[in-house]
Amino acid sequence: MQPRNMSMSGVVDLAAVKAAQEAKAKAEQARAEAARQGGTGAVSPADLVIDVDEAGFEQEVLQRSAEVPVVIDFWAEWCQPCKQLSPVLERLAVEYEGRFLLAKIDVDANQMLMQQFGVQGIPAVFAVVAGQALPLFQGAAGEAQIRQTLDQLVQVAEQRFGLTGLTVDPEARPGERPEVTEAPAGPHDALLEAAVQALDAGDFGGAVRAYQNVLADDPGNTEARLGLAQAELLHRVQDMDPQLVREEAAGKPGDARAQIAAADLDLVGGHVEDAFGRLIDTVARTAGDERDAVRLRLLELFEVVGPDDPRVAAARRALARALF
Repeated sequence: MQPRNMSMSGVVDLAAVKAAQEAKAKAEQARAEAARQGGTGAVSPADLVIDVDEAGFEQEVLQRSAEVPVVIDFWAEWCQPCKQLSPVLERLAVEYEGRFLLAKIDVDANQMLMQQFGVQGIPAVFAVVAGQALPLFQGAAGEAQIRQTLDQLVQVAEQRFGLTGLTVDPEARPGERPEVTEAPAGPHDALLEAAVQALDAGDFGGAVRAYQNVLADDPGNTEARLGLAQAELLHRVQDMDPQLVREEAAGKPGDARAQIAAADLDLVGGHVEDAFGRLIDTVARTAGDERDAVRLRLLELFEVVGPDDPRVAAARRALARALF
């Protein structure tokens, strides 16, 4: 499987949204299976650090990442900085008590994995969360920096993917854990998959319709709601001329329509704070129907980014100040 880059500060990734839903379902299944068998599903501290090769990558990294963030340490026997970094990561894996799993990959024996992750030099550290690959850092790093990175990873895994990690029991026998079975197909999986395929093909109108069909039957479907917000955004900007839109916005700072269009482009370009700030400033400059239109578009963009994103929380507070 080709790893995908996932930014912890980026706009919503629809594949990540789908993976999050599946990850939560699989984690719940694992806990339920452990309870059914009369166990706790706990792992031994020895199970928190594992050696992984290409043959076991699917099961030991991708599948496990539905339960717990998997930190990958790319190393080699001849790499002196690796010999300094690896023991620190191994010690922290035990200290963090199951909040992440450490997978060690020898690059000399696993060249394909090294290429798939785009590793240019070692040591290199990545993470996989709910099947999504994320670069953490490359080269030597101090323990304080490593801890800060791991803390952020753990927070994102819990807030965005509902992954709270593994239960660790010092008395547990190494190697024993419940198998995680595939989550059963949901009633709208075919429509959701069609929507994602339409997005990949650039058929944003088709994606909008597919998500709307799901929501008509299941208004609370999180994946469809987030997908619809993003599909509508991409549909709106599809035929825009970015240069003309930005020129008009710069020349008409109080024009609601111009600022809304520019904010859409900001968000698609990954400039989340710029998009939010632009619309909040416009709310403060406008009144009546124009102000309401700007406010509603801002709420739609909040939906695209996701309610758990700290930038959304900050923008909501700023919007309240602008309104009142």
